[in-house]
Amino acid sequence: MSSFLPQKAKLLMTLRAQAIMQADILSAIETVPRELFIPENLHAHAYENASLPIGYKQTISQPYIVAVMTQSLELKKTHRVLEIGTGSGYQAAILARLSRRVYTLERLRPLMVSAEKRLKTLQISNITYRHGDGAKGWPEAAPFDRIIITCRVTEIPTALLDQLKEGGILIAPVGPSGKEELVRVKREAEGFEKKSLMPVRFVPMLAGTQA
Repeated sequence: MSSFLPQKAKLLMTLRAQAIMQADILSAIETVPRELFIPENLHAHAYENASLPIGYKQTISQPYIVAVMTQSLELKKTHRVLEIGTGSGYQAAILARLSRRVYTLERLRPLMVSAEKRLKTLQISNITYRHGDGAKGWPEAAPFDRIIITCRVTEIPTALLDQLKEGGILIAPVGPSGKEELVRVKREAEGFEKKSLMPVRFVPMLAGTQA
């Protein structure tokens, strides 16, 4: 919407100042209408660099964190990406503009249903959805070039590491509550190379599914 143009411009300036320099990521953030991924009463805050509640004790991540996680994935247009934690669908919308296909998995069925409807309204067609347990991943669609976990884990589930291609990258918030760090894992022939990127705050990954 044109009414958000000044707020979008300010957000993009903020992200550039925070070292988000990748043109395709900034373009995706500019193009995807974040206001459609949050409750209507919060629309005025859509382009603030802040996380916002989306119901069910879940949040839409701060645009800076979305950008950092996306940038850390080093995406190519040929990549197949697994996202654990669909939430509002905003991160999936950004990923879909930068990769070949996104497989997104959500344990809360109402969130998954509304995200799928929202993304189809935006005519984003290269996303596949599943209601399921994030810790188990999506074995029949594996291996993936990239995996992004959008909820905190105390340690990265083995099933997800197993579903990462050799040469692939996984990004996840890892650690105990309040002390989690964004971790980048690259799968090499001889094992996994891990690097801590920055402290973050995320809602925890929960086991099982919820209707």
